[in-house]
Amino acid sequence: MSALCIARRSVIPTAQAAVMAKRDLVLLLAIVAVLFGGARAPLASAAANAEPNFEVKLDLVAAALDSSGAPTAEVRSAFGLGASSRALAYEYFDTSPLELKNAGWSVRLRHKDGKDLDLDYKKRFAISGENIDAALTEANRQGFDSSDTNYAAQVDWTYEKMTLSFSNKKSESAKGYKGTRLPSESDARTLLVDRIPGKLADWSGRNWGRDRLADSRQHGPVEARDWSGSWQGTDIDLEVVPIRAVSGSGTETVIELSFKTDTRDEARTLRDKAIGTLRSKGWLAPTDVLKTDLILTRY
Repeated sequence: MSALCIARRSVIPTAQAAVMAKRDLVLLLAIVAVLFGGARAPLASAAANAEPNFEVKLDLVAAALDSSGAPTAEVRSAFGLGASSRALAYEYFDTSPLELKNAGWSVRLRHKDGKDLDLDYKKRFAISGENIDAALTEANRQGFDSSDTNYAAQVDWTYEKMTLSFSNKKSESAKGYKGTRLPSESDARTLLVDRIPGKLADWSGRNWGRDRLADSRQHGPVEARDWSGSWQGTDIDLEVVPIRAVSGSGTETVIELSFKTDTRDEARTLRDKAIGTLRSKGWLAPTDVLKTDLILTRY
């Protein structure tokens, strides 16, 4: 209460002073209500968790290929794959100590024959068992939620585990790059830095991701072939990619069968069927072969 009010009360009758004190109290309460009460705007609700689709990825053994390195006729028949393949090449960019990978990020540049260049910036989150909701909640806490339409949420379901990922995909004209040819290392790096999304650019501090990508180097490229088809009413692909052997001499061929679904239940049903077919034919590699990690560590 102001000094002026106190001074006035010393010279006015007691009854009038009481009225004035009551008026001042009412005014004070009104001010408090405006500042801290119902007049305050409600807090915005947090966005809901993202809703992912599912991609099943299963690895096959060398017996699934014929002498030319293509899937055998029996494999193609079992999964509705076409006889012709599409060529593609891709590479990853990261620093030598793999700082982007260690932060859960990967940056890939890919060129499919006859298509534009594909730029893919991906953030991964581990899933404990099949607790997808917990991973989605953690991703939400880190800024990946249903409101961000720049990123597509997906659960990768391999033979051994599930992984949640958020991908930001961009394209760039492939004019001047015949077939599956990729830009030079310096040109590719410049392109990837120029198109970097904001989440990665400032991931753990201002320009953290941008600086790491600017300091990155080429891991790859690898050249692959892909056979596509339809199985159980779902688009399906089989990719064959030779990757440098761990010894540094020769290559190790990775054979990956993959398909996407909208729901977990559909993914589970088709995954079980695919595993059953592969196992019964002796084509299943009962382990996970992580192509991204192999390329990052061997090139």
